Amino acid sequence: MRKRTRARECALKVLYQSEVTKYDHVRSLRVFWELEANTESAVKDFAEQLVEGVHKHIKEIDEVISRYAKNWNINRMALIDKNILRLATYEILYVDDIPHKVSINEAIDMAKKYGDTDSSKFVNGILDKISKSEVTK
Repeated sequence: MRKRTRARECALKVLYQSEVTKYDHVRSLRVFWELEANTESAVKDFAEQLVEGVHKHIKEIDEVISRYAKNWNINRMALIDKNILRLATYEILYVDDIPHKVSINEAIDMAKKYGDTDSSKFVNGILDKISKSEVTK
């Protein structure tokens, strides 16, 4: 598995853990890395960048997701889907060196791996709209 793919999966697990346990992102990262002590530094660094970026911009990210998730309240989305969307939306809006298609494809792959049967379609539809609409503003 590529380093950035692994880092995204780590970041997803940390965000999910944070939401379930109600730990702040710093504590969630610390607990996660205790269990994943042998993780390469490049993976760890990128995962932390993603988690911290989502945390820093969560309000804006959630507003953008809500804008394009027609008939879906973000608080009622499956936790996995919501956090996959947060990660990819953060990348699309705030990380300039990653092509949007890469962020979207990685999110779809995580949705297939960790989400429900239709999660990948749901994630793809919202991220496609965000990529086409938000970036051109």
